[in-house]
Amino acid sequence: MTEAQFDACVTKILQGDKAGLREIYDEYLSYIYRVVYGVVGRKEDAEDITSEFFIKFWQQAGKYKSGSGHKGYLATMARNMAIDHMRKYKREVLESFSADEEEGMTYEPAGTDDTETEVLEDVGIKEAIGMLDPKEQQVVNMKVLSEMTFAEIAEELRIPMGTVTWRYREAIKKLRRYGYYERA
Repeated sequence: MTEAQFDACVTKILQGDKAGLREIYDEYLSYIYRVVYGVVGRKEDAEDITSEFFIKFWQQAGKYKSGSGHKGYLATMARNMAIDHMRKYKREVLESFSADEEEGMTYEPAGTDDTETEVLEDVGIKEAIGMLDPKEQQVVNMKVLSEMTFAEIAEELRIPMGTVTWRYREAIKKLRRYGYYERA
């Protein structure tokens, strides 16, 4: 879907026409699911968050700024929703564990350590990415979260591919200084 087609769909949404949302849904359902699943790692959660994503997009379509690279925008929104879900899940797990501990039980839900580690890593990397220049953030999000190639990013942002690769390399250098490494 081109920027112009996406903008036309957003215009339809803002006019209350669900056909605009249907077009975006048909085009990006699997893409959004992949982004969300990459964060949460559970099929059921990814399906729920993906459904919620399109509802939220319908409600907040007016916040989208035309020409800002819709695919990166969608990926960032989806990833943030997934991270918010992980934070909420982490809180629920920790609260239930604390309550059980107070009652003298030694219950620990399966996978708690893995989930907590993943959440902390996601939160930490989000904070580290937040320290990057906005243009570097955009390239990192598109490359890592959206799994776009440098050529696709360059086309989407309408900038030379050399600029994209330079921004990405600079961002990775900064992330390494913050203690994070590029994930393979």
